[in-house]
Amino acid sequence: MLRRVFKAFQYRDYRLVWIGACTSSVGTWMQILAQSLLVYDLSHHSAFMLGLDAFLGGIPIFLFSLVGGVLADRIDRRYLLLGSQYTQMASAAILTVLVATHGVQVWHVLCLSFLSGFAQAFGGPAYQALVPMLVDREDLSNAIALQSIQFNVARMVGPMLGGLALAKLGNTWCFGLNAVSFLAPIVSLTVIRPRFLPQKTGKSILDDMKLGIAFVRKQTAMEALIVLAFLMTALGIPLMTFLPVYARDVFADAGGAKLTIFLSCSGAGSIIGALAVAGLGNIRRKGMVALATLTLLGLWIAIFAVSTAFLLSCAILFLAGASLMVVFAMVNSLVQLITTHEMRGRVMSVYNVAFRGGMPMGSLLTGRLVHMYSAPPVLAANGLLLMCVALYFMLVQRRISTI
Repeated sequence: MLRRVFKAFQYRDYRLVWIGACTSSVGTWMQILAQSLLVYDLSHHSAFMLGLDAFLGGIPIFLFSLVGGVLADRIDRRYLLLGSQYTQMASAAILTVLVATHGVQVWHVLCLSFLSGFAQAFGGPAYQALVPMLVDREDLSNAIALQSIQFNVARMVGPMLGGLALAKLGNTWCFGLNAVSFLAPIVSLTVIRPRFLPQKTGKSILDDMKLGIAFVRKQTAMEALIVLAFLMTALGIPLMTFLPVYARDVFADAGGAKLTIFLSCSGAGSIIGALAVAGLGNIRRKGMVALATLTLLGLWIAIFAVSTAFLLSCAILFLAGASLMVVFAMVNSLVQLITTHEMRGRVMSVYNVAFRGGMPMGSLLTGRLVHMYSAPPVLAANGLLLMCVALYFMLVQRRISTI
């Protein structure tokens, strides 16, 4: 069973990339914990500013990922990833200095979030296009599930370490350790040797971009998968964005301990969900599994929104984390399996625009509504809408449920 779950680890380059990405993600989640509390405090407890910070961190991905995807199909994807890592490391280092010198203001954090998002707009398509080049096709679903595991190991461990650093050392250490953590993927990217290197096409960036969009439109279920990716992140991710509001306002968490537990419960659930996907392997009817799990995710979000019992909320966050990861892994696997090597960067950039673009837009709109109506009714409505989306794709528009 363990050999089947961790099958992609037999590939050396994949192991190196996995370890580097996991180390960096731990640092990133340490910063996410500290940064959300920093923005919330600097803005005098403004939910809208929390949403705006998430929006500015994600909107560059929506704006520039298509260009990043074209470049990922033209040049060695490792070079794009290295540039992205260096930029994000510099952003974290600048924030460390600002916090350490007590000169940080909200607009500093917002600008640095935008800079990091800009780097991810080019690194994201390159990373998603690189991973399939490190394993055989029959092990691709397993590799994608293991990528989800590394992200969520970090999502569980990072807030725990961040909470300890925040309590014992201060938030400066959270930002500084994140800056250092980018050294791990930088080292791993310099030593791997991918099996496929992109070739220059001789076409303009705009022409290559049009080819990528045309490829997406020709595939039977790809357009539906792109729309689903946007809606599930726009309605599902605000649950994570506004956890500081719940921790502070609903559960009277002044020191960040309950927020740390919330993030860790969600991360633990995500790990279990990703392990389940990795163990199942290349199963049939991925689309139906994804939609059924998305229905459950909407239900968990609605229940969490109205819960005032701390232990129940922790349990629901665990289930939501597991459901979220199963949906993400299944949809990502379907997109990757439909795509050819030559088009992978562009197709994954279109997917990234939808998947990552839904996050800032959903967070910004939810932040505005939370400011007007409070968090519980808004997030409950998000959960119910997510259930409706899943049932629509399952029962009415059936292109996803049949694959």
